[in-house]
Amino acid sequence: MTRTFTRRTSRWAAAGALTLVGALVLAGCGRSDAPTGGGDGGGGDAIDDSPASGTVEIWAMGNEGEVLDELAAQFEEENPDVSIEVTAVPWESAHDRIATAIAGGQTPDVTMLGTTWVGEFAATGAFEPTPDGLVDESSFFAGSWDTAVVDGVAYGVPWYVDTRVLYYRTDLAEQAGLEPPATWEEYTAFTKGLQEAGAEWGVSLPPGGFDSWQYVTPLAWQQGGDILNEDGTEFTFDTPEWEEAFSFYTSFFEDGIAEPRRLEGGEIEQAFITGEVGAFYSGPFHVGLLLDQGGEEFADKFGVAMVPGADSRTSFTGGGNLAVFEDAENRDASWKFVRWLSQPETQLAWYEISTDLPSVQEAWDDPTFSDDPYLSVFGEQLQDSKAPPAIPTWAQVSAVIDQELEKATRGDTTPADAIATIQQQAASIGTGQ
Repeated sequence: MTRTFTRRTSRWAAAGALTLVGALVLAGCGRSDAPTGGGDGGGGDAIDDSPASGTVEIWAMGNEGEVLDELAAQFEEENPDVSIEVTAVPWESAHDRIATAIAGGQTPDVTMLGTTWVGEFAATGAFEPTPDGLVDESSFFAGSWDTAVVDGVAYGVPWYVDTRVLYYRTDLAEQAGLEPPATWEEYTAFTKGLQEAGAEWGVSLPPGGFDSWQYVTPLAWQQGGDILNEDGTEFTFDTPEWEEAFSFYTSFFEDGIAEPRRLEGGEIEQAFITGEVGAFYSGPFHVGLLLDQGGEEFADKFGVAMVPGADSRTSFTGGGNLAVFEDAENRDASWKFVRWLSQPETQLAWYEISTDLPSVQEAWDDPTFSDDPYLSVFGEQLQDSKAPPAIPTWAQVSAVIDQELEKATRGDTTPADAIATIQQQAASIGTGQ
């Protein structure tokens, strides 16, 4: 098994180093029954199968912006009369740059988006609905497709996906005689067992603050709770599922299992490698960082597993989407490029270049993913993963969750009071739809 792990070390390490910043931003990220790309509301005019032509300008963030030229060259070979112009945009300025471009009417043809930005920008009317028949929505992971749908209409398509799984020290688990946990009860026992086997902290969890909602929200989803009611008009935080999610999350701090301090990038890897931390949650980019920093001998000391759960084992999903602007100068070629990027064979080629995980399920049948001891777990987790609703106000609402969770983990408020505050403030903010 060590040979399998270390053979992939250089690729995983490069992926971890290049995508850490982008993953942190993206992770900060409805499905209709119609078999078309446009969702319940329908899309624009269909796109034919003729070769693309003209110039397509696309903005891409982070590592994707740096390496997309290589993949775009393959599209240009297949379509000799088209030119793909890629502009690399730093993640830290991407949101404001898109907002400014929309306000000034100076948008490119296509842009990459963090999944939680779709609702906000779609509300401005800047994006064209995905054309009918462009892609088959059922070919994507359900949770991923939902990130592109606003009020029943799809705006663009998921390009690549991300999800969180449980990273754990296999050597400590074996020493404690424990298997990876499947339930909440097993999860508590598992993390306590890792402490008994030598870890100072059984699990590392953010004690509130920036994007901590991504860690506590799946606990509500796992019980059947949700953020909005069925028709998407009212927030549903004031429910037993959300209170129980907060209670369970804060128990790890109350019981001394989780350190009452947030470990930032760089710290969590070293704390895990040294055995100070026995487990943590993260996306696929952390595999490369751990293999690179821990060395060959560390490959056999950690593993990944699906997140433990209650009624389900639902995890958070994020990733990157592609959207075409309403004012795109080359609409047809833009959508043809987006469609091409959504094909399974293209997504496999993109993984070889970027190590971004495919949003199209068929691509996961390839041995590259199905035979990999890490990637196969992420593929399984993506079958049960979910994103927050694509509403314009989600950034404001999620900030309230972050704030109240921090108070709860510190003991400054109770889970019940925290949930009541979230419900009141979220209702005041509204859905923005």
